[in-house]
Amino acid sequence: MDLSTVTSFRRARGRGDLALAPGETVLAGGTWLFGEPQPEVTGLVDLTAMGWPDLEVSPAGLRIGATCSIARLVRFARDGEAPAEWAATRMFPVAADALLASFKIWNTATVGGNIARAFAAAAMVSLATGLDGTAEVWTPDGGERTLPVAEIPARDGVSTLRLGEVIRAIDLPARTLRSRFTLHRIALAELGRSAAVVTGRADEDGAAVFVVTAATERPVVLRFPAAPSATELAEAVRSAPGYFSDPLGAADWRRAVSVVLAERARAELAGETRA
Repeated sequence: MDLSTVTSFRRARGRGDLALAPGETVLAGGTWLFGEPQPEVTGLVDLTAMGWPDLEVSPAGLRIGATCSIARLVRFARDGEAPAEWAATRMFPVAADALLASFKIWNTATVGGNIARAFAAAAMVSLATGLDGTAEVWTPDGGERTLPVAEIPARDGVSTLRLGEVIRAIDLPARTLRSRFTLHRIALAELGRSAAVVTGRADEDGAAVFVVTAATERPVVLRFPAAPSATELAEAVRSAPGYFSDPLGAADWRRAVSVVLAERARAELAGETRA
């Protein structure tokens, strides 16, 4: 979509370039920015010129540059670039498929942009929250802060990021990348946007983490010291806060299907077969 109110464009090459003038907004992939009218936007500041590395592997885990494309993250998992012990990376393509976007969008959409937009159905929020991901956020005063990705969405499409803040990178710890990890989703239509997503994780120390997204306005993280029973997990998911209604699904339906998805994740991690 043409942004008819935009009269200026500049590339950010250093932190000083990220100071926004009135009417300016940052641009990464632009899949949402160019997807609908932005009458208040008069200038674009391109983050891709910052030269941030897409992916950095270290003993601490995986650092994903905010401007890393979804396609690059998928290739990392599919092409054998990820360390063999990082079993959770097999879910990267599954999460990308939850975007229901063509490969053309994958090549443009960025991990940081998907998270910063804070939509309930944001697939990269589901993925990063399920793996205890944290975001390094650059602040307008030249500082930085770190916060869990789970805390970035305030409600559907509304972020807790402050005016002028920019996500620099997302960090996924090695301990969760080594975990057994799964992702299950559902939509009202076969090719519709996710109405409920549940991730499940079994850690090396026996702890278990289940995360509900898309069905709730912000991520709901459920932590257990050991693998929960089916009844325990169902009750935790059923009583989670924030289920909401919109054209993609009613709140009571979202609550019910989240319980079903969570049980599928629990059974998969437990090695149980489902009828």
